[in-house]
Amino acid sequence: MLLHAPRSVLVVIDVQERLCPVMDDPRRVLFNGTRLLKGADLLDVPVLCTEQYPKGLGPTMIDLRQLLPEGAVIEKSTFNAMGEAHFRFAMSRVGRSQIVLCGTEAHVCVLQTALGLREAGFEVFVVADACGSRRPESEQAGLARMAAAGCTVVTTEMVLFEWLGSKDHPHFKEVMTLIK
Repeated sequence: MLLHAPRSVLVVIDVQERLCPVMDDPRRVLFNGTRLLKGADLLDVPVLCTEQYPKGLGPTMIDLRQLLPEGAVIEKSTFNAMGEAHFRFAMSRVGRSQIVLCGTEAHVCVLQTALGLREAGFEVFVVADACGSRRPESEQAGLARMAAAGCTVVTTEMVLFEWLGSKDHPHFKEVMTLIK
């Protein structure tokens, strides 16, 4: 089950100013989230981004926010983004079946969104090295539970290479600069 750029959408979950800094390894989440966003832009993969209660947790971290397409941010109050009508509408509008998830926290909002998307019939790919939690054991438990529920756990490089499909892709060299 390979990822295909024309069937994918990248969903960034709650990488926010007051939440991200308290993650176990926030730099890893930001570094790989940035690479995914740049790759998505090069390969025409639509992007959605959720913000959990931004009045309290702040906006998406500037590293990622500056790379988001206009209109990508969806405010939410439910942990499972599928519980928000605006998110479900955005998902139906992009019309893609493969969902690539990254963000925080792996064992709360990423997990619940992944399970909600699986329940709705989507293929869900969780980018382990672009997800984070406050505690490593919570992150590991979240990733394990998502895998047990039928989500595919991947890495940033796996996503980018699968979106490319071949060294003959016209954006191969540009994507390779994100990987090296």
